[in-house]
Amino acid sequence: MENPIIALFQLINAFKAVGIDYVVVGSVASSVHGDYRTSADIDVVADISNEQVRPLVNALRDDFYIDDVSVSKAIARGRSFNVIHLAGIFKVDVFLPASDLGKQQLARREVHSIDADGSHEVWIATAEDTILAKLHWYRLGEEVSELQWRDVKGILGTQGSALDFDYLRLWAERVGVLDLLERAVKEIQ
Repeated sequence: MENPIIALFQLINAFKAVGIDYVVVGSVASSVHGDYRTSADIDVVADISNEQVRPLVNALRDDFYIDDVSVSKAIARGRSFNVIHLAGIFKVDVFLPASDLGKQQLARREVHSIDADGSHEVWIATAEDTILAKLHWYRLGEEVSELQWRDVKGILGTQGSALDFDYLRLWAERVGVLDLLERAVKEIQ
């Protein structure tokens, strides 16, 4: 199987060519800010308009399976869609920034180099926004995902005092996960 990061770089190049703002979230973001782990897919938040669907499909069609109807429906419904990297049979989930948290991830993104030689710069969600998203998904999953919980604690432990805890607490309360944030902080102390 081809390296999933190659699929990510190809997708990002298409986003850039079409003028789509994006941010990498999920396990890639938590690996950048905390403990590294592999994942079955890559998650990206992308602000795609209806006018960008056809150019995006054209830019990706040689390397990815992408369905323009699914993308258009996702935009209309504020939902996600996925693209499949043909060479690696690897899935990338693309989320539209429909929620306040998705919009925050996009607005506060940071540039990071995630390849060995540092030649590819990628927009990655901040450590704080990654924690908030992971806590949100942990709650939605009935608080049973050890992977989500471990990602949160890995970021908290790695980033420590570099985190903006005022921002974290404010948004954790807005998202409804303040109790989970407080529990995670206690568990790493």
